[in-house]
This record gives sequence, structure tokens and C-alpha cells, in this order.
Amino acid sequence: MTKAPYPTLRIRLFLLGYALLWTLALPAILLYIRRRARKDADYGTHLGERFGHASTRLPDSVWVHAVSLGEMRSAVPLVRALLDRGERVVTTHFTPAGRREAASVFAREIAEGRLVPVWVPFEFDFAYRRFFRAYRPRYGLVMEIEIWPRMIASAHRHRVPLFMCNAQYPSKSLARDARHLPIRAAMMTGFAGALVKSDLQRERFESVGVTNIAVTGELRFEQPVPQALVDKGLALRHWFRAEHRPVFAFASVVEGEDAIFLAAIHAARAEYHAAGQPSPLVLYIPRKPERFGVVAELLRADGLIFARRSEILGPGLQPTGTPPTIDVLLCDSLGEMYAWLAMADRVAVGGGFTPKGSHNISEPLVLHKPVMVGPDIHTIEYPATEAIAARVCRHLTSPGDLCEALGPDSPQPTRAQIDKFLADHTGAVEKTLAALPVLLAAR
Repeated sequence: MTKAPYPTLRIRLFLLGYALLWTLALPAILLYIRRRARKDADYGTHLGERFGHASTRLPDSVWVHAVSLGEMRSAVPLVRALLDRGERVVTTHFTPAGRREAASVFAREIAEGRLVPVWVPFEFDFAYRRFFRAYRPRYGLVMEIEIWPRMIASAHRHRVPLFMCNAQYPSKSLARDARHLPIRAAMMTGFAGALVKSDLQRERFESVGVTNIAVTGELRFEQPVPQALVDKGLALRHWFRAEHRPVFAFASVVEGEDAIFLAAIHAARAEYHAAGQPSPLVLYIPRKPERFGVVAELLRADGLIFARRSEILGPGLQPTGTPPTIDVLLCDSLGEMYAWLAMADRVAVGGGFTPKGSHNISEPLVLHKPVMVGPDIHTIEYPATEAIAARVCRHLTSPGDLCEALGPDSPQPTRAQIDKFLADHTGAVEKTLAALPVLLAAR
């Protein structure tokens, strides 16, 4: 496919209006950051970086843009591989969670001057010009799919090859852009190329004019597993005396799903009781910390016997006292997901029973856990479509399906099936590193 000219007159006119809008909105944006800083002080730090100023220069670097925590976590194995090859890396973020993850995981490399995490510049060409002068990146990798018009245009203008990385174009986004936001799709032609998750994603990006594409798979399968958390999860299962009791994890549950999941808990308890089997222990893991208290009240009102992780487990997941006899453990903590997944026999990932779409299934699969998702999987089409076809992920089309999937007689994938799926879908880091020189040469 021949690459379309970029920027077209239409894109130039859009960028003029976009620049004006950003200029007018800047006071409101700064006020927003100030208000967010009241809850998270890190929002208010290093404000100059948002205008392209650099306190530490790192020329001839590789630029990795990971807007928030999820994107940074998926980038970690690739960044690690780049560093191991002798590259220097600058990571850019919009949220403190993403920046903190980079600072924590790569603390040694930061101290050695091989990696710098900074805020992504605001959408002004002068800010990106300063950023490019400070870091002189040979190329940039934008994790997942982030369409920042000025970022794309400035990288093109300043001759910094910019690639989408670990990218997918969800079907809902594709349809929305075609109907209402064709300019968003047009902006993608400003990328120097794309490293995408599957052949289907290649076709979707090609359909809007993106060229120079390589299929490299899913980087999330390459994330390092924190074995310490896994070990703590297994120890907790023993502490709860649940070795011979089924354990289900409802992971990343979002607002709008609680009634469905609570009904499924009651149905599962009744079914196991009728079968003369121990009732399941449920690990209930809300997606956002602001929902911890709300979910506690819902569990209390629903009549389920529960305990809060924050009240019965100390720092480092150390048990305090004797284990309670409960139906549900409310996992009101952050950063301990792998411990909860390690405890579980089956994992239901939240989000899919709402129009916003399911959250990622890679973590439970990497731990060889049978996983299930709700009806809406547009956010994780890869790897969900392939995992469903391989029968290692169950696609629930209704709340009734969830109740059936939790039952004592529900068939589950074997360890061998999950192992085969992982073998077929890993290697994204190596594929990405192999594809980059080819894409750079072909742009």
C-alpha cells in the first residue's frame, strides 16, 4: 500500500484549530492538574516537563510513551530488552501512576543515567521541539493506541519516526471514527508505522491508511510475574484453609456489574451446597479504590459474610490473628493482583458486563488460570478472540452464563491447553525488536 501524503490540507487546518483550542484551554488544564495534585501530589511536580523543559538530558535515546499505569506495565518487558541491548530510554507519561511505575521498576537504570521518566509534553509544537532537543530520540514508540495530534505532527515535522506499539484498533473505535471522527483515523497516517497485535489489527489499521506494519503479538504476555506475590497468595490460601475449597476471583469489577456478580455468588453457593461440596471462597477485587467502601456496603446489604483485606491482613499481606470464616474477601488494596490470582481456581475479569468493555485477561492466563469475560470484549479483542477460540477463555453472553461457569460441574481448560495457548502467543518482545529495524528502513 502506498503511504498517503501527510499532513494533508485538511489535517493542517485541523491542527490550526487544535492549537487554538489548546491555547484557550490551557488555564483550565493547569487548574485541572492543580486540583488533581490535591489528591495526588505527584500531579503537581516537574511542571516544566509538560512544556518540554528537561532537567536531565539523554540524547540518542529511544522514546517510549506510556500514558498511564496499564500502558507502562505492558511496556516494561520491551523497555527492559532495549536497556539490555545498551539503549538509553526516555519514557513519557500523563498520569502519576505510569510515571511511578517507571521510576520503581527502573530505579537502578535511572540512577545509572540510562533511563529518564518524564511527563509527556502538552500538545504544543514548541513543547515537543524542546523535548526533542533534550532527548534527540532516534524513534518513538506509543504504547497501545494513543492518538495525540500534536505529538504525531511534531514528531513528523522534527523527523522523529513515531510508531504505534502493541497496538490494536478496537471495533467500536473503528466504527466510531468512520462515522463521527474521520480526522482521528486520518491522523494515524502520520505515524511512521505500527507494531500490532494480530493480523486482524493489521487489516484494521491498513483500512484507514496506515502503512509499514508488523504483527508482533501481545507484550502483556511478557510482563514479569512477581513471584513474591504469587507465593504470598498461595500461603494465604493455606491460611484461609481453602486448599480443598473452590476459590473464585472476580478481578477488576467496575461500577454496574456488582448486582450481576453478587447474584452469581449466591447461585454458586447454593449449587455447591446442593452438591454436598464446600462453598466457594470469593475474592472480590474492585477496579478502583474509590469503590472499596461502596462495595463493602453492597456486600453487607446482600447478607454475605465478608472481611476486608485492609482489616485482616497487614503490610506485605501478613495475616493478623486467626483466619475468619467468610464467603467473600474484599480485596481493598492496590498492587496485589497477582496474589489474588494465585489463590484462585477460576477468574472472572470485570468490565465486560458494561459497554466500556472487559479488562485484560493476560495476567490470569500467564498464571495458568481458567478465565472468563462478559459479553463486551471490544477492548481486548486480542487476545480474547484467540483465547476464546482456544477454549482457555470463556465468553459469557449473559449473567446466566456466569452462574453456569462457576458451577461445580462446569468444564474447565487443562493446564496443557493454557500452556499451548501461551506458547502460540508469546515472543512479542523478540518480534518487536526484530521488526523495528525493518520498519525504520522502510519508512
